[in-house]
Amino acid sequence: MQKKPCAKKQVMVTEKELPLCCPRVDERLWDGHPRVYLDIKKTGHVDCPYCETKYILV
Repeated sequence: MQKKPCAKKQVMVTEKELPLCCPRVDERLWDGHPRVYLDIKKTGHVDCPYCETKYILV
């Protein structure tokens, strides 16, 4: 069984890193799925609908 290119993980982000997109431009597998912009400001956390990476605003 092949591993998904974007493995589920948690990523801490700061206000300085907003707007938030997944995959992030600094990721090695930046072409793992279509880039989506995520609204993290409302709740302080958000999950990517494609790879399930959990982003947490610190």
